[in-house]
Amino acid sequence: MSLTIEIDDYDRKILRALQENADYSMAELGEKVGLSHTPCWRRIKRLEADGVIRGRVTLLEAQKLDLGVSVHAYITNKSHEEESLAAFERAVMDLDEVVECYSTSGEKDYLLRIIVNSVDHYEKLLKHKLVNLPNVASVNSIFALKQVKFTTELPI
Repeated sequence: MSLTIEIDDYDRKILRALQENADYSMAELGEKVGLSHTPCWRRIKRLEADGVIRGRVTLLEAQKLDLGVSVHAYITNKSHEEESLAAFERAVMDLDEVVECYSTSGEKDYLLRIIVNSVDHYEKLLKHKLVNLPNVASVNSIFALKQVKFTTELPI
């Protein structure tokens, strides 16, 4: 069974437009993609039901909220047993500063993207929480100096 969903050119146009601006009215979106209101609305509802559209969010500017420090933390685990990895994954879900977590191949087991307001904040998070997560053997932190590119838009 395939995990992908069949989408056509109209669906792609709708998805590109919504990635650009989720606040389009149905009339504006329909005009932009070349469909009337009702067919456009039906396609969106189908894409939502199929799980292609997961939700709609408002993107915030981290710098303006005093959250200008972005850290990538590579985690090496002590054990690769299924329950040990699952315990780590459950625990990391409770850390608000961790905005993304990926299980990775290669030398490191996980990559965390962490957003904090200062290096001091990160140091406290590291010492009091990250190194104490279940199954953590080591944490290797890399601080981003400048964000060169950021997008939430998928290349469809």
